[in-house]
Amino acid sequence: MDEKKQKSENGLIQLIMRGGIVSGVPGTSPGEVITRMIEAVHSPAIDRNQLLSAVMEREALMSTAVGRGIALPHPRNPQVKTPDEQFVTIAFLENLVDWNSLDGAPVHTAILIVSASPKLHLRSLSQLNFFCRQDSFRSLLENRASPEEIIAVIRAAEQAW
Repeated sequence: MDEKKQKSENGLIQLIMRGGIVSGVPGTSPGEVITRMIEAVHSPAIDRNQLLSAVMEREALMSTAVGRGIALPHPRNPQVKTPDEQFVTIAFLENLVDWNSLDGAPVHTAILIVSASPKLHLRSLSQLNFFCRQDSFRSLLENRASPEEIIAVIRAAEQAW
């Protein structure tokens, strides 16, 4: 598979379409939220218990809250074998959660990243970081925009890349 086709098939939109956008994820702690997020994932490629353990292990090292109400929980090591199994799940939280963010802001949105390799993980993380630095995108997340609105914004940016 050529690199351009692989990037398209595993662009952020495709990852989100695999992982989904879920609303009202319950929990009052990062652990509770992560548990509920993983329960909501519809991927036959993952072992939920193993993924939960890996994400919680990573979270114990250092908070994955990136500030301004967003956390990017993820495992340290790949949890799926192939690029077409990786995914990103965006979760709008039912409650604001103290995620031990450096800016002290409680988290309203958690974005779970599950990748097939360190290289693909860094690419997904880089793309998400790009969007999370934009006020307009953060506003979409804070205001619980529809999946269609979120996908449209990402699609426009990906086409410009």
